[in-house]
Amino acid sequence: MKEVHKIIPIMIDAPANLKTVNFYIVKSEQSLSLVDAGFNNEQSFNALELTLRENGFSIGDLTEIILTHNHYDHVGLVNPITSEHPIPVYAHKDAIPRLKRDRYFLEMRVDFYVKLYEEMGCGDAGDKQIAFLKKSIERNSSQALESEITPIGDKHFHFDILEVPGHAPDQVALYSPENKEMIAGDLIIEHISSNALVEPDFNGEKLPTLLQHKQSLEKVQKMDIERIYSGHGDIIQDPNSLIKKRIDGIELKAEKIRKAIENGATTGDEIARKFYKKSYHSQFSLVMSEIIGHLDYLEKRERVFKEMKNGVWHYSKAE
Repeated sequence: MKEVHKIIPIMIDAPANLKTVNFYIVKSEQSLSLVDAGFNNEQSFNALELTLRENGFSIGDLTEIILTHNHYDHVGLVNPITSEHPIPVYAHKDAIPRLKRDRYFLEMRVDFYVKLYEEMGCGDAGDKQIAFLKKSIERNSSQALESEITPIGDKHFHFDILEVPGHAPDQVALYSPENKEMIAGDLIIEHISSNALVEPDFNGEKLPTLLQHKQSLEKVQKMDIERIYSGHGDIIQDPNSLIKKRIDGIELKAEKIRKAIENGATTGDEIARKFYKKSYHSQFSLVMSEIIGHLDYLEKRERVFKEMKNGVWHYSKAE
């Protein structure tokens, strides 16, 4: 089988349990693409320069940047690269307001979380997170991508572009049928499960992110793939077995949450505190995304019901 491109990984050390942050140089006859762009720091920039140099290239040889999703650990070098070397930047159309730090969208997003955390009964912990988000609008305004962002199509050179929302609403994967490999952003990570982060749509309504994440995994599971290049950790050499493990893990956690409801935890906040204890405070937004996503999953399958009491959703086990 003739390879139509070569994928060159760049892996830098990452904090906490992410292990590494990965981005990729893709060399083909038509292009020298950068897929994702690490952190906006010296470590990422030096790693990019070194990898390019080791393969006979420089930053000036890059022809484009493709972003799998909008998160800061995937887009950091876009401004440093494009300010000196203007090249096209491609992403899902829904990523653009986030990447451009559109103020109207970000303020709407804060309003969404205000309502969400109130309805989950989060109290002071929710208020603290909201204050953090409001400050972030100003603090992170300089991180807006300066270059024009072009919505990516269904095909890009020899890659099929797949929408794989869940971890982020705008996440895409690049699939090569010829090479039977995929660059998949944070859809799946070898050593940890990927968070389906709760987010609003553009009307301020809650997206069913865990359900989307599961559907994205199931979509990829049906494809002929031998290798997945992930946004973190090791390259995945046996994708199907890991995908099955991650899908099964969603059901296992959902059942544990259903049992917690059966044992008397009725609000999202109560369930989160019971499950995550100390990390409830240190990783509040991640914890609540996990709990809310699984509650949506259970509700969709009519295994739990919810009732509004004094502005807070209370969950009960379906009989």
